[in-house]
Amino acid sequence: MLKRLEEMLTDIWTPLLILWITLFPYISMAPVNQLKSLQTGSIVGQQGTGERQKSLSRAKRGWVWNQMFVLEEFTGRDPILVGRLHTDLDAGAKNIKYILSGDGAGSFFVINDKTGDIHAMKKLDREEKAEYTLTAQAIDADTKQPLEPPSEFIIKVQDINDNAPEFPNGPYHASVPELSSVGTSVTKVTATDADDPVYGNSAKLVYSILEGQPYFSIDPHTAIIRTALSDMDREAKEQYLVVIQAKDMGGHMGGLSGTTTVTITLTDVNDNPPKFSQSVYHFSVPEDLAVGATAGKVKANDHDIGENAKSNYTINDGDGTDVFEIISDSLTQEGILRLKKPLDFETKKSYTLKVEAANVNNDARFGREPFKDTTTVKIAIEDSDEPPLFSAPSYLLEVHENTAINSVIGQVSASDPDVTASPIRYSIDRHTDLERQFNINAEDGKITLAKALDRETDVWHNITVIATEIRNYSQISRISVAIKVLDINDNAPEFATVYEAFLCENGKPGQVIQTVSAIDKDDPKNGHFFIYSLAPEMSNNPNFTIKNNEDNSVSVLAKHNSFRRQKQEMYILPIIVSDNGNPPMSSTNTLTIRVCGCSSEGIVQSCNVEAYVLPIGLSMGALIAILACIVLLLVIVVLFVTLRRHKNEPLIIKDDEDVRENIIRYDDEGGGEEDTEAFDIATLQNPDGINGFLPRKDIKPDLQFMPRQGQHPAPNGVDVDEFINVRLHEADNDPTAPPYDSIQIYGYEGRGSVAGSLSSLESTSSDSDQNFDYLREWGPRFKRLGELYSVGESDKET
Repeated sequence: MLKRLEEMLTDIWTPLLILWITLFPYISMAPVNQLKSLQTGSIVGQQGTGERQKSLSRAKRGWVWNQMFVLEEFTGRDPILVGRLHTDLDAGAKNIKYILSGDGAGSFFVINDKTGDIHAMKKLDREEKAEYTLTAQAIDADTKQPLEPPSEFIIKVQDINDNAPEFPNGPYHASVPELSSVGTSVTKVTATDADDPVYGNSAKLVYSILEGQPYFSIDPHTAIIRTALSDMDREAKEQYLVVIQAKDMGGHMGGLSGTTTVTITLTDVNDNPPKFSQSVYHFSVPEDLAVGATAGKVKANDHDIGENAKSNYTINDGDGTDVFEIISDSLTQEGILRLKKPLDFETKKSYTLKVEAANVNNDARFGREPFKDTTTVKIAIEDSDEPPLFSAPSYLLEVHENTAINSVIGQVSASDPDVTASPIRYSIDRHTDLERQFNINAEDGKITLAKALDRETDVWHNITVIATEIRNYSQISRISVAIKVLDINDNAPEFATVYEAFLCENGKPGQVIQTVSAIDKDDPKNGHFFIYSLAPEMSNNPNFTIKNNEDNSVSVLAKHNSFRRQKQEMYILPIIVSDNGNPPMSSTNTLTIRVCGCSSEGIVQSCNVEAYVLPIGLSMGALIAILACIVLLLVIVVLFVTLRRHKNEPLIIKDDEDVRENIIRYDDEGGGEEDTEAFDIATLQNPDGINGFLPRKDIKPDLQFMPRQGQHPAPNGVDVDEFINVRLHEADNDPTAPPYDSIQIYGYEGRGSVAGSLSSLESTSSDSDQNFDYLREWGPRFKRLGELYSVGESDKET
């Protein structure tokens, strides 16, 4: 009733208040105008006393005011009177005109220039402009001269409740944890009102909830929203829509209101435990399941979300804790069972596990211990055809390098783990034994040697042996077999390098010439120990001896100091090196020792005998440079001579210089004192002119054409000249018969010889017993010549 009474009183007072505000300007203007008249009258009276008093007195304004008021949103048919301007100078004696200027003059506000009444011509809105500053002035209508200086005044727009509250940031979204206690703050909303907050209650707001009860409440003055119930469960209802109202006029009747919505979401808390959907899980896995593979998945459901729904899975008990493990999938929140060790159906056919799921996060309001749940997991193992299983994970064999070929050096063994127990066949992966160094027995796995071994070449051999089930060739296993080659003493020691020692001519007896060490390709267990000695033929070497350094090396010493390069430039010293193997091995190595010239400090300068005889101060480099210059000069001379010869020779060989027409002459007889001219080649080129001799200038004309004694026909009428010409013609046509185009001349004598012819061709008798049968053996070309001489000999005998 009291509330209803307050609303009735409010409804009565509100119209009265509006009426008073409307009439206030008219009531307030009466005394003001009277005051103005009094003031103006006094001014006029003072002005009528005389010019001197007028100049001494101060002119005062004809009207005084501060401000006027007008209600906003006025919607009457006639313009509303805002106020009236009037001066005491307007006594009817003068024609006065009022002028208005400033904000809104002529548009919003109009003045009656005769009466001074100001009217509002348009509807005003305080929210757009709350006050206007105007300037008023009174002038003489006839002369247009101002009667008084202009004055400013303010017209204020009075507010009415014409704007409803608004929520500029709405709609709102907020959240609060589920199961929160009553009064927990959720959020705060804010409304604004464009009306004047200092004038009346037009901007005084009060908040209330239109929808959302009984879950939430709001403070009517602060607009803070709070929880109203304590058992709100997110799993039952997660989101609520709340409608908030803001009403002005302090919430009284007649006020304006605005609304907004607030969406409130309950956030999750860990108030629900995980729960397995099954009390027992059954899985079957093959025994050949790979280690690390998934054997099954379990899941504990949790009504919570996010971090509150995460659970860790563990295996608490069972006979497979060492065979299986469980991990948590952060995405699906499942427990994944994985295999830790290989399964064997023949050993164990099933496993039972106790699996627990526990929340990761714990809320102390619901208990100190985390929520958890347990289940049973049974895993059955299914039999599979497994590959062969070797008796060892790897094999290591040792064999001496002198082991005979086809000897057994080791054995591998594999078996089928299945119940069927298939026989096994063995083989070597030849990709690991490219040289086919080893063989294996396909039935029993014995490994034999196929080729001779050499530890100094390869110490280790790594091969792969393959075991295959005969009943199922797809089931195979591989095993690595490492074979180590053991050393035997089969290499003799030898010098570590090729030594070449140098000995100074001026050295001292006992001087160390060279330190010699040895190496051995063998590798004895106790290390190397070498014994050095001179060869038996050098045991009493007068020049050198050796000394053991006790570190597997020896030093070569000189016995005297009488070494000279002129006497002997180089010495060869054979040294025998033996090892301590069983049996011992030895070798003879040669040390070359050169005798050199040295400085007084023992520094080697030269080791050549030629260098010894060179002048002092001429170095080996200088000598080499001199020899190089000499050789270069010789080469230049030879090239020059060769070029000169080639330059003098014609490019075209003349016919008379053709080598094929050269004649080799032997046993030409002279013509005695008269024969001073050599035989003419034209005789052979023209056989018919043999009797026509060219005249000679060195003999008498009567002797020019005397026939030679050697030109008579041979026995049986055979002409020797004709025979020779025929044979020469045959020789020219035979390219295989030497000497090709050469001719040997026999039986031509010089004319005028007192001794006569010495040729036996024209001799009819001879005391010689010469036999010419060998001419027949010279070939068919000389057969006829041999017959001629044979006939001549026969005639002589008869």
